[in-house]
Amino acid sequence: MNNFEKIKQIVKRIPAGKVTTYGTVAKLAGINDARQVGWAIWGNQDKNIPCHRVVNKEGKLAEKFSLGGWQEQKIRLLADGIKFSQEKIVDLKKYYWDGAS
Repeated sequence: MNNFEKIKQIVKRIPAGKVTTYGTVAKLAGINDARQVGWAIWGNQDKNIPCHRVVNKEGKLAEKFSLGGWQEQKIRLLADGIKFSQEKIVDLKKYYWDGAS
């Protein structure tokens, strides 16, 4: 399985109501470069891969979320039950998924 497929399989496991970071996904996939996670999920059209649940290490939304900008990512996260500590920032202490469950 290539790195992009590993990444997609990990992102599929992020439960509704949780988010994780690009770095966490990279670590779980055994990859040293978190940017590969962004490349792997960019433009994702597969509804089974909840790419909107991946944020940066500060909990910030992707400015250029490929399916409609950060506003669309926020809409999708709100629908998952995620609340925001600031307009574009998720409270990682509350909603972070480490991949263990």
